[in-house]
Amino acid sequence: MQLEGSCHCGAVHFSLNSAHPYPYQRCYCSICRKTQGGGGYAINLGGDAASLKVRGRQHISIYHALLREPGKRARRSSAERHFCSRCGSGLWLFSPQWPELIHPFASAIDTPLPIPPEHTHLMLDSRAPWVEIDWHPHDLQFAHYPEESIAQWHERLDLQR
Repeated sequence: MQLEGSCHCGAVHFSLNSAHPYPYQRCYCSICRKTQGGGGYAINLGGDAASLKVRGRQHISIYHALLREPGKRARRSSAERHFCSRCGSGLWLFSPQWPELIHPFASAIDTPLPIPPEHTHLMLDSRAPWVEIDWHPHDLQFAHYPEESIAQWHERLDLQR
């Protein structure tokens, strides 16, 4: 599926191909919550990095989150969170761990996305106490990251595009 996305002010537009376009993962980690701010969670999709096309690249900045673990020094994440330097809109995440993938934030996608049949709520140990979780009967819940990848979730539910 071809995805088109943009920032709020319109300075950045992007497109990419996605075989995994269902916005089913709701991440409650402090990084997603504080950088995205949407409903206390962020939703990442899976996309083909080689297909990414960007207009307005000069308006993109990159944030490397600080990872903090109790009893250890904070370290800089290798994952790159791309955002518009003019309006602050989160656009996508790129990780050198998976160079073939781009993870656009569903909040930046302008293309109508399919409604997922279930959701995966992850990083619930990081959830802010004020966030109410909208559970559905078939939803999955994880204190940290699930082992099932975005691609595996789509495969399990036969939702390949």
